[in-house]
Amino acid sequence: MQFAMNAAAGQTGGKGGMILMIVYLVVIVAVFYFLMIRPQKKRQKKEEEMRSNVQVGDEIITIAGVYGRVVAVKEDSFILESGPDRSKQRIARWAIQQNLTVHEDQ
Repeated sequence: MQFAMNAAAGQTGGKGGMILMIVYLVVIVAVFYFLMIRPQKKRQKKEEEMRSNVQVGDEIITIAGVYGRVVAVKEDSFILESGPDRSKQRIARWAIQQNLTVHEDQ
């Protein structure tokens, strides 16, 4: 009789413990989302917007640390003029790290 009561009590505690564990898991996933995933997506969206708004004449920095001025815009790349000899190089759109030129409309 004592064994049956302990077994019934153990099952009830097990279900409650399982529900509590699921609640903890959901809370951890929610915290992870709001502290890590959501801010990263916002940052990526802002970077993509910056890269899509680059215009001819803008001063930029590439991810390699090259400073230059955009002299031509293509669909997926830019022609960048840099250095005292005004050498030109083609860079990918995703390789822009920062746009140093501030536009009035932004």
